[in-house]
Amino acid sequence: MNNIYFITKNKSSLFKKANTKSEKLKEVIFGEKFVKLKQIKDLYYGYTQNDKYYGYIRKRHLDNIQLKQNYIVNSGKAYLFKRNNVQSKTKKYLYLNSKIYISKIGSEFSMIGDLWIKNTDIKLIEKIKKINFLEKIKIFINVKYVWGGNTIDGIDCSGLVQELMKNNFLKCPRDSKDQEKFFKKKINLKQIKKGDLLFWKGHVAISINKKECIHAFGPRKKVIKMKIRNVISELEKKSLKLSSIKRPLFK
Repeated sequence: MNNIYFITKNKSSLFKKANTKSEKLKEVIFGEKFVKLKQIKDLYYGYTQNDKYYGYIRKRHLDNIQLKQNYIVNSGKAYLFKRNNVQSKTKKYLYLNSKIYISKIGSEFSMIGDLWIKNTDIKLIEKIKKINFLEKIKIFINVKYVWGGNTIDGIDCSGLVQELMKNNFLKCPRDSKDQEKFFKKKINLKQIKKGDLLFWKGHVAISINKKECIHAFGPRKKVIKMKIRNVISELEKKSLKLSSIKRPLFK
């Protein structure tokens, strides 16, 4: 279909209105698909195919040439090299979960287009297992809080959940209110374990054990680890009560 486009920039913002100064809803990563519905000047209106999120995106960040994709970027930020050695590092880079095509595999570097990328920065799509979605959570610790962010240059609470799941090809909506509806299994605080999601109005945190969680926390302006009881207490002071705890169930 000629209305399906690929993101060709390392990231591109999805805007609420047909104006790049309007609210940024989320960021779309290199290699992701965008379905165009109409064009308004230099913007396309449509939705991201992965999560059906509607908005406006810059036309120049898209291409409707069908791209082969056999690997994803598996580190927070993967730099590209002119040759297969560390001395030839460029200023170009791709973010975690970027979908790419590797044409040549080397011992330490592999070829992407006419550039090279470290083998330690990529993961073969065919070998992705839909299991532990917290595998990459440590790379986000202390990343600054940015509304609508989806990368290690800045991320928000629901973006963090989505990117972690995306790394394991797990389906997950973008906004916390939709995530709370999407994940059906409810549990109580006494049952909580690693990987459970705690929801408040407009916020979500991820438990890493019975007592601690990690979240992109606006008031602290970064991704942090906190005691669950402390998060509950701090948000209650802002008149936000814990609305539910959900357990993602993946086969």
